[in-house]
Amino acid sequence: MSDFIFTSESVTEGHPDKICDQISDAVLDALLTEDPESRVACETVVNTGLCLLTGEITSKAKVDYIKLVRNVIKEIGYEGYRAGGFDANSCAVLVALDEQSPDISQGVNEADDVNDDLEDNTGAGDQGIMFGYACDETPELMPLPISLAHRLAIQLAKVRHENVLNYLLPDGKTQVSIDYEKGLPVSINTILISTQHNPEIDGLTNEEEIRQKIKEDLWKHVVIPATQDLEIKPNIIKTRFLVNPTGKFVVGGPQGDAGLTGRKIIVDTYGGYARHGGGAFSGKDPTKVDRSAAYAARYVAKSIVKAKLAKKAEVQLSYAIGVAKPISILVETFDTGVISQANLTELIKKYFDLRPAAIIKEFDLRNLPKKRGGKFFRKTASYGHFGRRDLDLPWEKVEEKAAQLAEASKVFL
Repeated sequence: MSDFIFTSESVTEGHPDKICDQISDAVLDALLTEDPESRVACETVVNTGLCLLTGEITSKAKVDYIKLVRNVIKEIGYEGYRAGGFDANSCAVLVALDEQSPDISQGVNEADDVNDDLEDNTGAGDQGIMFGYACDETPELMPLPISLAHRLAIQLAKVRHENVLNYLLPDGKTQVSIDYEKGLPVSINTILISTQHNPEIDGLTNEEEIRQKIKEDLWKHVVIPATQDLEIKPNIIKTRFLVNPTGKFVVGGPQGDAGLTGRKIIVDTYGGYARHGGGAFSGKDPTKVDRSAAYAARYVAKSIVKAKLAKKAEVQLSYAIGVAKPISILVETFDTGVISQANLTELIKKYFDLRPAAIIKEFDLRNLPKKRGGKFFRKTASYGHFGRRDLDLPWEKVEEKAAQLAEASKVFL
């Protein structure tokens, strides 16, 4: 099918599930900053007036979890008149954290499939499959629907934080539908923004008048700025623009819906445009291949597209707990490759070390929280882990690998 409409969504940092992702990753950042060898699997739950931290942690670090949680909630914006039943200063914070199972720890510490002298022989922290993807639809080599959905969500949060639209509250969602012809994006079919807001805006109390006011403001202050540098721009006549279709969105955040770490895995990755192995990222230290190997798979896929060896590339990796080397590596280029997928796989095996500890070392994942002032993983916990123009992410830096692949591929041409 070459002509179709594809849709992806994003959510703001104030969405209940994203609150949880950010808290879990803030815990991870704090622990790794003090003890880079920390083993972390932190889950967060939020509901009206309540935040629960649970999971397994083994670390020498000493962290004031309650203070950390309140600070994250406050920075997101749940305080004072914007709290809506979930105030950073008054919500209950419960901490129920255990240590990592020694059975898992043994498998991670000592892989059973390698005999060389490297610390890079750390076994995978669990079994699983991970996917990475890249395509040439955008400069950041991401699919356009998710890229634009994130742009809108970021801008929506920005105008709230900067009080450009002071009636906005923290919770919000965006959704973008793109028209494709012959497999290429050609126009923006629909933009949907649902945003939490005050019950009264500029003296307006009528529901429809409020919705129209928000719609006009969002087009001017969110849609236009977020898309101004794109080749494909929204058209005020042709692009369908929907805002709060139910009429109003006053009750939101954890008061409106409970939140949980790891429930926005498609938002975190490729917006449904590529496959997903099912594992979430947030709250997991780098020995968890759900996270580190997904970053590596993106690194490989982006290197392939950057090297112009394909217009689209999807990479699947699989691991077994306690085993360092991937069980399998599969690459799919959707009939856009300039060399065979078998030859691409050969190059991947030669130029990418995909053992967990090698990935950790390549991206410096244990040390980045400290190097970035205690905030690294938390910044990835909203608006996507890939294609970020606003973050300096090591798995997005593919120029060197792409050059190697481009040169090495010449023997197959």
